[in-house]
Amino acid sequence: MKRKAPAPLSVWRTLNLDEFLLGVPHYPEHVDESYWKRDAERMAAAGFNVSRLGEFAWHIMEPREGVFDFSLFDQAIEVLGSHGIKTIFCTPTATPPRWLTATYPEVLRVDENGKTATHGSRQHADTNSPVYRMHSRRITQALAEHYRDNKHIVGWQTDNELNTTSSTSHSEATEREFRRYLHDRYQTIDALNFAWGGNFWATAYDNFDQITVPRAHNPGFPSPGHFQDYHRFLAHATAAFQRDQVEILRRANPVWFIFHNLGRLEDIDFRGQFGHDLDFLGFDIYPMLYDEMRRTGGHAATQALHLDVCRAYSGNFIVPEQASGFGSQPGFSTMTPEPGEMRRMALSSVARGADGLMFFRWRPAHYGAEIYWMGILDHDDVPRRRYREAMEFARDIAKIKKDLLGTTVRMDVAIAGADFDNQEAYKAYPMGMPSPVEDAVHLHRYCYSKGIACGFIHPEDDLSRIKLLYVPHWVMWKPEWNGNVEAFVKNGGTLVIGAMTGTRNVHNHIPTVLAPGRGLSELCGVRVEEFGRVAESGADGLFGLQGTEFGLHHPARRLPASSAARRYKFVVGNQEHEAAHLYELLDVDAEVEVIGRWNNRFTSGRAAITSRKVGKGSAIYIGTYLTGSLVEGLADQLFAHTGIAPLVANLPANVEVTVREAAGRKLLFVLNTEEDTVEVSSLPTGVDLLTGKEVSGCLSLGPHESAVIRF
Repeated sequence: MKRKAPAPLSVWRTLNLDEFLLGVPHYPEHVDESYWKRDAERMAAAGFNVSRLGEFAWHIMEPREGVFDFSLFDQAIEVLGSHGIKTIFCTPTATPPRWLTATYPEVLRVDENGKTATHGSRQHADTNSPVYRMHSRRITQALAEHYRDNKHIVGWQTDNELNTTSSTSHSEATEREFRRYLHDRYQTIDALNFAWGGNFWATAYDNFDQITVPRAHNPGFPSPGHFQDYHRFLAHATAAFQRDQVEILRRANPVWFIFHNLGRLEDIDFRGQFGHDLDFLGFDIYPMLYDEMRRTGGHAATQALHLDVCRAYSGNFIVPEQASGFGSQPGFSTMTPEPGEMRRMALSSVARGADGLMFFRWRPAHYGAEIYWMGILDHDDVPRRRYREAMEFARDIAKIKKDLLGTTVRMDVAIAGADFDNQEAYKAYPMGMPSPVEDAVHLHRYCYSKGIACGFIHPEDDLSRIKLLYVPHWVMWKPEWNGNVEAFVKNGGTLVIGAMTGTRNVHNHIPTVLAPGRGLSELCGVRVEEFGRVAESGADGLFGLQGTEFGLHHPARRLPASSAARRYKFVVGNQEHEAAHLYELLDVDAEVEVIGRWNNRFTSGRAAITSRKVGKGSAIYIGTYLTGSLVEGLADQLFAHTGIAPLVANLPANVEVTVREAAGRKLLFVLNTEEDTVEVSSLPTGVDLLTGKEVSGCLSLGPHESAVIRF
């Protein structure tokens, strides 16, 4: 398993390994040593090549301060290695031992209400604490020195799902570090007061020592600039905490690969220092958990959305934890994958960019806060259908990996994503509106259902391989992106700008020029003269919550039906649509074509959607938020003209299609996401690598069955 230097971050980046990582997170400390040899034999028989160890075992590795004992893991690693299973070891800093939190209580996290965390869970230590960072470096150094020459260890995972249990802290250590960060960023208190709008509500400070971390409803809202800088700081501090470990591991053995496994995407700037320090990113994928928590629709479409959002940060990735069965903690539980579904969900991850995958977990725990979180084996140590499906998946990978590795996921339609500042700017001032991702979901779901290649991309990335870019109301549009986006349009691309884009600068100030601001206004030929809220029955109002994981939120309260008074409608082509959330009145340049007009109330006759020819392409502006019907109307207007077409025509419902490609190679993934047999037609002529059979036009897929067609 060879590692090469990683390429720069890009949605088009492939993994820098020559092997597909396939295996399980494994906890030998949870069972008697008599299980270990049988575990290794079964892993090897299943076709696994790697196992992940150690992320929650600091108390075993260092039972007393300065006293290290790695013997349990030495033996476990040797047993696995003797059966051809390599080890990914983890730094164990998500769960500090009790002696540490008892001796150094200042390392404990403090919540917004001033409550100090206690020992007995995970992520209860404050990664902003200099004392905790010192102990993190110490255990990482001890592990690196001990295992630097171990032939069975191929790579490392830093910590475990940083910021998943909680990303914020209100401890004294956090406030001290926050002040240092602000001093470094602004240098003078006058510069900070300007950035945070200190003359509003008398929120100016006399010196940096007066600043505290922001608290919601204290009693009113804090400055958006204060809020945004706090979350910038949290991302900065998380990257610094991880970098301590990365530097130690790199010095010990530069051959090792290093990654992190992300759970919730909170307060981490993946395209910043955090991502640059790693070989690649890992994303833990629990499709039924996302669907249960968000009620966002079918779990297959939700999994596709999550994977596409994640891939925009760094390109191809691994899945260190892929759901294998029923999952639960005391506060929730998920649906159980039906026969064949675990394998299909794993292939969905591969189809959308995974070049490595580990099923969570090898066996379920018999004690603790996840006793009903099922694994590949059952509690009685008997391998049943999940083990057989994992073995089938391993055979799938063996058949396709030669063609798979080195390919990237095709995108014809791309949605602007992976920008930390815009993610946080929305949260700093959500005002009941949908987040950028919630808005973009309408376009993503349409493309998913039609089999159109769709994903997310950052505007600074290489846009030459996409045909259409949609920007979902990014309030912070940065001037340095203008050149790349304008070149994309001039070279034949279609740019679609959503409402409210470019309405704030990096300090969350409203610019003195009309939105969408310098660069985009000239490119689109429009300026937003006025905007207003659409108060629909049941719409989110003053009580909308801030965004949560990957941009989705749940409204805490709905406006009563009696508040439904003002609906604004517009026409695109021959179809009338109702505006969602917001309307904008546009001042339009003479050469701009109006392709949608408001047609009721005082807005009647004004431009709602415009298009301007620029070179070989077009720049389109939409003066409202997306809806399902609007996406359909725009697709009818735009897709055929821009060469956007389904990967497979006449795609049946509940069939997912994706293409991974490289020079001279194309793989079409065709995945039946439901329990009924389906007939898929209009397929390209090629070979289904999973069965070895020729495919020419038609294919029958049984419940949760898949095909990978090389064409």
